[in-house]
Amino acid sequence: MNAQLASARADRARPVHVGEHLRQWRQRRHLSQLDLALDAEISARHLSFVETGRAAPSRDMVLKLAERLDVPLRERNVLLVAAGYAPAFQQRPLDDPALKPAREAMNLVLKAHEPNPALAIDRHWNLVAANRMIAPLLTGVPPRLLAPPLNVLRVALHPEGLAARTVNLAEWSGHLLERLHRQCEATADADLLKLYQELKSYPFPARSAPLVADSVAIPLRLRVGTDVLSFFSTTMVFGTPVDITLSELALETFFPADELTAIRLKEMVTSP
Repeated sequence: MNAQLASARADRARPVHVGEHLRQWRQRRHLSQLDLALDAEISARHLSFVETGRAAPSRDMVLKLAERLDVPLRERNVLLVAAGYAPAFQQRPLDDPALKPAREAMNLVLKAHEPNPALAIDRHWNLVAANRMIAPLLTGVPPRLLAPPLNVLRVALHPEGLAARTVNLAEWSGHLLERLHRQCEATADADLLKLYQELKSYPFPARSAPLVADSVAIPLRLRVGTDVLSFFSTTMVFGTPVDITLSELALETFFPADELTAIRLKEMVTSP
């Protein structure tokens, strides 16, 4: 009975027309109707009519509002279908011939980044590709956490994963969880929210002190053998993608944050 009630409530919460979808995205972006209307160069009255279902937006209007709201490409297709139009954006597998240039560019970046670690992830932080410097850092992680689809955040924060060897786990876990939370807010992705709730349930130590004011970045300080290696990371995405798969791909690149780490990485890449 409770399950039926929960299902009924969920059904009532789902948008029934494109206007409700747009209103939810507008509220998620913390914009008023007037703000969005001015940005989209339409009247606030017309936008109000669209959101309430009293006016049917054109295909171009749906795409224009979605662009102004920075709606992910995957969800722009949802908006179009809700408005009665065909989806505008394709989703090809990464091995599709059309994505060959992007795939080659990704592999080039990963390879060129050696001896530093680098990896590519999809929208749910599942591993897509990695250079050879990632494997040595995963030594000791249980095979079940490394089985496909390997989730990078789960491996990083699981008590049996890299968390056991992360010296500054309080700061690093806080950084990753805050980043994932922002991604959940930006995309409204149900699977990401589920992942966030799972990761939050892991036991993390409390931060002992606030970040130092002159800190450049939060490093990952990982114990590897008898050494503690220190990394800072950057994220790269493809510019102006119109394919869903490509728009959701990100490259995470790690750089040595101290001289010891740089030396050890060079030794790893030259060792047999």
